[in-house]
Amino acid sequence: MIVGTAGHIDHGKTSLVHALTGVAGDRLKEEKARGITIDLGFAYLPLPDGPTLGFIDVPGHEKFIRTMVAGASGIDMALLVVAADDGVMPQTTEHIAILDLLGIRRGVVALTKADIASTARRAEVEGEIRTALSNTSLEGVEIIPVSTITGEGIDSLRARLAAEAWDRLPHPDDARFRLAVDRVFTLPGVGVVVTGTVLSGAVQVKDTVVISPRGLTARVRSVHAQNQEASDGCAGERVALNLAGAGISKEAIHRGDMVVDPFLHAPTDRIDAQLRLLPSEPRAIRSWFPARLHHAAADVGVRVVLLEGDSLHPGGTAHVQLVLDRPIAAASLDRFVLRDTTAQRTMGGGSFLDLRAPARQRRTPAREAERAAWSERSAQTSLARLLETPPYARDVAGFARDRVLADIALGRVVEALAPVIFDAGGTLIALNATQWQRGIEAMAERLATFHAEHPDLHGMPRETLRRAVQPRLPAAAFAQALMRADVSARIVRDGSFVRLKEHVAKVSPQEEAAWQRIKPLLAGDERFRPPRVRDIAQQLGQPEKETRQWLKSAARRGLADEVAHDHFFLRDAVNEMVQIAADIAAQAPDGRFTAAQFRDRLDNGRKVAIQILEFFDRQGVMLNRGTLRSMRTDYLDLYASPSG
Repeated sequence: MIVGTAGHIDHGKTSLVHALTGVAGDRLKEEKARGITIDLGFAYLPLPDGPTLGFIDVPGHEKFIRTMVAGASGIDMALLVVAADDGVMPQTTEHIAILDLLGIRRGVVALTKADIASTARRAEVEGEIRTALSNTSLEGVEIIPVSTITGEGIDSLRARLAAEAWDRLPHPDDARFRLAVDRVFTLPGVGVVVTGTVLSGAVQVKDTVVISPRGLTARVRSVHAQNQEASDGCAGERVALNLAGAGISKEAIHRGDMVVDPFLHAPTDRIDAQLRLLPSEPRAIRSWFPARLHHAAADVGVRVVLLEGDSLHPGGTAHVQLVLDRPIAAASLDRFVLRDTTAQRTMGGGSFLDLRAPARQRRTPAREAERAAWSERSAQTSLARLLETPPYARDVAGFARDRVLADIALGRVVEALAPVIFDAGGTLIALNATQWQRGIEAMAERLATFHAEHPDLHGMPRETLRRAVQPRLPAAAFAQALMRADVSARIVRDGSFVRLKEHVAKVSPQEEAAWQRIKPLLAGDERFRPPRVRDIAQQLGQPEKETRQWLKSAARRGLADEVAHDHFFLRDAVNEMVQIAADIAAQAPDGRFTAAQFRDRLDNGRKVAIQILEFFDRQGVMLNRGTLRSMRTDYLDLYASPSG
C-alpha cells in the first residue's frame, strides 16, 4: 500500500515518517541542510508476514506544491499531518483540496507535536481539522495525536496504517501497465533507472515497454518493487525499473513521462474533461483561460475551453476541453489538478473523459452524449452508451486503449454487449445490434432510391453508398459488412458497385450489341494499352460521338473505366493492374514503388502508365508521395468485375 503524506511546512511530516519506519525520507543534501522537503522522499515499512507500506513524503512549502501533486497521484491512502501548535494552515487547506480533487478517499490525520499541546488545544485543533475536512473525500477520517519526541501515538498510528494495508482491496488485474515517472537516474554498472508508482497493470523483467509521450521503446532489465528486488511490479506499488534500449538515457526520460504497455502509447494534447472550480477561487473563468495542468507527475501549460455556458463560477462544475501546450500520456477517468499560471494557488481539478476530443463542433448534443458515455465508471456501461451515440461505429481497440483495458477485460465487455464487429485492417469496429439493423435498412432504402432514379445503371458506387448512410463505417469495415449473410440476402456487391439483389440494369438491345462489338478491341494482349475512342470508332466504322456514348454506358454499368479522357479500359484489366501494383508494393521493403517499376511490369509506355497511376490516385486506391506510391489495401477489390 502507498501512503502519501500531506500538510503544511514544518508540521513534522518527514520526522513522522522517520518515526514510523526508521528511514529518513529527505534524500537531497539541500533538504537536509535547510530542514525542509523539496523533492519527493520515500521510505518503506515491511509489515510482519504481510505487505510493505510505501511512504511518499511530499513537500509542504507553497513553492513545491507541483511536487506534492506528483506525489499524491497514485497513492492508496493519505496521511494528513497537522501540528498541534499551528493548527490548520494555508498549505494544509490546499493539500486537502488537492487530495479531494484527486479522489483520495482513505486517510488518517496525525496531530503532531501533541506533547506541547494541552488537552484544550488538542480539542480546538481537532475541531479545525474536522471543519477543514468537511464536504471533502476525507470527511470523518480518524485523528490520532502523536509525538515523535515522546513516542505518543506512534504505535497506534502504525497499527492503523497496517490495518488499512491488510484491508485494502487488491488493485484489479484487468488493466494494462502504466508507471508515472517521478525520478530518473543512473547507477554505475546498472544503467538508467526510473521510479514511480504503478498506476495500473503489472510489469515483469524482460517486458518491452514504451516511454510515452516521446515513444522510446525499452526493455525491462530488472525490477525493484516496494524497495525489494522482484520479478514483477504491480498496481499500487512503488517500483524502480532498470531500462535499456536505443535512445534510453537519463536525459531522454523526464519526470511526468509514463512507462507504458506499448499498446497504450497514444499521446494526446486535446482532452474533454469534467472540471470542478474550487469555491476559494476569486472569480469565474471563461473560455481559453490559461492555467497549469498537473496529471500524475506531469506539469504542462493548458488552455481551458468551456463546453457549456459562458463562464464557470467558483464552486461550480462543468464539462471543458483542455488544450495542452504539449502532448501527455493519459487515460480516460484519470484525475487532474489545475493551478494558476503563476503557481500561486490550486484552482480546481477533475477527471479526463474523452482523450480524442475534436477541435470543432465541441458543443453539439452528440458530443455531450459522448462525454456522458466516457464518464461512466463501468467500462461495459461506457461502451454500451457510446454504441448508442453518433457516430455509433466505434473503434473497440481504441476504447480499450483509452480505458487501459487488458485483453481479458475487453473480452468480458464484448461478450456481455455482443456487438457486431468488423476487423478493418487490424482496427476492430463495433456496432450494437440495433444500429446495425438500422444501417442495413438505410443501405436498402438508399439503393432503392438510386435504382428508381438511375434504372439504366448497374448499381451505386460502393464508396458513394458508404458515405451516404449512417452509421458510416471505414472503407475496409464496409467491404466486410456487405459480405455478411444478413446483408447479402438483400444487397449484392459487384466490385466497386452495390445493388439490390432484384435490380437488373435496363439496357437497350442496341447498347448491348454495340458493347459486344467494342469489348474484344479492349481485351487480349492490348488490355493494358487499349485503343482510344477515336481509334475504336475508325475500326468499327461508326461515328466517334456514338462510340463514346456506348463506352460511357459501359462504364456506368461497371464494365469499363475511363482511366483518362477517351481512354477506356475493361474492368477486368483495371482490376488486374491493381493486383500487379499490389504485388510490386508487397515486394518492396517499404511498400513503395515507382512509376517505372509499374510501367515495366505492364510492358507499357510511360505516358499511359502515368495516366493509369494518376487514375488510381484519384480513386484513392494509391497514395502518391512524390515519386513513390503505396497501396491502400482496403481498396484492392474495388475493381473486381461485376457478377453476371
